[in-house]
Amino acid sequence: MARRRERRGEPSQDRRKERIGPETREEKLNDSDASERKLIGIFILFFIIIPAVSVLVYVYKYGSGTKRLEPVITERGPIKTDINFQEILTENTNVAGNESQRNYDYPVLAYITPWNSKGYEMAKRFNSKFTHLSPVWYDLKSHGNSLILEGRHNADKGWISELRMRGNALILPRIVLEAFPTELLKKKKQMDKAIDLMVTECKEMEYDGIVLESWSRWAAYGVLHNPDLRNMALKFIKQLGHTLHSVTSTRNPKQQLQLVYVVGPPHSEALQQHDFGPADLQSLSGSVDGFSLMTYDFSGPNNPGPNAPLNWIRFTLRLLLGSTGNNAQRLAPKIFLGINFYGNDFILSEGSGGAGAILGRDYLSLLEKHRPQLQWEKNSGEHFFVYFDDNNVRHAVFYPSLMSIYMRLEEARFWGTGISIWEIGQGLDYFFDLL
Repeated sequence: MARRRERRGEPSQDRRKERIGPETREEKLNDSDASERKLIGIFILFFIIIPAVSVLVYVYKYGSGTKRLEPVITERGPIKTDINFQEILTENTNVAGNESQRNYDYPVLAYITPWNSKGYEMAKRFNSKFTHLSPVWYDLKSHGNSLILEGRHNADKGWISELRMRGNALILPRIVLEAFPTELLKKKKQMDKAIDLMVTECKEMEYDGIVLESWSRWAAYGVLHNPDLRNMALKFIKQLGHTLHSVTSTRNPKQQLQLVYVVGPPHSEALQQHDFGPADLQSLSGSVDGFSLMTYDFSGPNNPGPNAPLNWIRFTLRLLLGSTGNNAQRLAPKIFLGINFYGNDFILSEGSGGAGAILGRDYLSLLEKHRPQLQWEKNSGEHFFVYFDDNNVRHAVFYPSLMSIYMRLEEARFWGTGISIWEIGQGLDYFFDLL
């Protein structure tokens, strides 16, 4: 993905400007039933016929497994599809279980962003729930004929120290590779310099490794359409992985520094040159400790709908791993299946399409203000609701629920993958009960 995913949920973004205002209940109820039925029909139509979501046609035809629609009974009570806004407003801060008790034994990577302080708090509070924590701190950029690694000013050593006193989660800050790719990949000195900068930062700051994001940048520059440059890109990742593995952790001499690599989901069964596919997964598996798979951001302003349809997630995993066999069993544990803790608020009126990312606090405000009826979209496995703003413009909001998250956690269990969460400051407190 070429867009700046790290800015999702940043308060200063224009798309996060509030578009919601008071409206009388009478105005809202006038056309509610018929309009919402019509909206559901529009959603179904979108998912079937427009090119942006054509992948669902394949998924619905070849998708595996049945969808769990009945309530799931846990220690905190039923996780269900039939929920109402008042239950969420009442329960979202209640964390019933032990904050340090894990419900899954697979790896859990959590992203934390410096512009969302709640993520730092959640990382400390639920530290034992995570195996990997990735603060979004660094960018490696071109600077004239040289390279610089920016972001150390973001690093919070006190926070890291507190995390390590509370648990054993590995600290792997994310680095976005912004350097001009043709210069970086074609010149060995540049490649070696980039790797040295990242490994040296790990040593000096006592990190346990890094999470690297570069594939989407390379795709945007057209690098991955050139076979020679594409091979050089894979070579760079392998060299970085081997170099990190040659260094032992300052905290644990028996542990090597780790590399987690960020990849986007293929866009269709017919892979494009810029897609990260099963051959790439196989090629890098010996050099990379984990792949952070961005299985979210499925819908957008031009095709409003679910954030991460469950069938699309299954399609992506099947495409990368194959449905069965030793290869899938061997590679699946290296995948961190992406789960979003943010949602989207889509504008649905004709001629004024748009979307804005919403965080937990925004979602709760919308529930409190509009008191909507939540609906379950069974094909995607997500809840949504509809409301009207001050200008009588129709909106649809898709945001995670206990049931939607639970189903994705179980999907990861089925495949044998880990999970990665973007990002933990954007969710509701009781989401962490499930981890």
